[in-house]
Amino acid sequence: MNLTVPVEIERAATVELRKLTASRVARQAVPVAAVLGLLAGGGFALRGNGPQPHETLATGTASAGFYVALFVTLAAAAIFAALAAGDEYRHHSLALTAVFTPDRDLLMGAKLGVTAAYSLLLGVSVEVGALLGLLAAGRHRIEFGVRLLSVFGGGLLAVVCWSLLGAALGLLFRSPGPAVLTLILWPLIAEPAIWYVARFVGVPGFAVLFPLSATVGAVMNGSFPKTHFLAPSAASAVVLVLWTAGVCAGAWWYVRRRDL
Repeated sequence: MNLTVPVEIERAATVELRKLTASRVARQAVPVAAVLGLLAGGGFALRGNGPQPHETLATGTASAGFYVALFVTLAAAAIFAALAAGDEYRHHSLALTAVFTPDRDLLMGAKLGVTAAYSLLLGVSVEVGALLGLLAAGRHRIEFGVRLLSVFGGGLLAVVCWSLLGAALGLLFRSPGPAVLTLILWPLIAEPAIWYVARFVGVPGFAVLFPLSATVGAVMNGSFPKTHFLAPSAASAVVLVLWTAGVCAGAWWYVRRRDL
């Protein structure tokens, strides 16, 4: 039996892919992410050490470059998605897309699906680059096993989720500026302030319900063992997915109800 994609879905996905590939930044980001992972992963592995008892990083300081490269890629993916989605209103391309894809559910599904697929490609690129760097410069210091595999898996999830959050915020705000500002201010100011207040009033565990804590917990499996601000990796992943699903659902509903 031949499985074929319905023409409407193929057309909607093709439109979103062409928007993406038309951007030089999008085309260059994948190899840049791979090179970043390679250099950061290898550079830190040369001077770091492997896993040690009671160490802050469960995978050892030799793996610190991987985390640096991953979080840089995550931030770039989220901001790029917010800019792309917000600019759809400024350039009226979303309204034009709706002419050829009048089904708003199909339009949103294609847009978020392509965003997720592209961000997954970015995540794979940076992680493959980092893995090569770790193998080249730190294969005797890095413990290659289930923990590192879970870190890589959490990293892919985090990149995809934050990219979707960026796209959803761009659609909700109908402008790239407020969406990017939210992506910057939330992890740098807003959520750390919530952590501080939660600790001050004696409920530091409340912080695990927010996306920054969930992201760190999902990626840095087993690290920061003494902190109350991070849930176990699996629980953090669930919280991050729920935040992503909630914000994307809000953007989906908004696009369905409002004029484009």
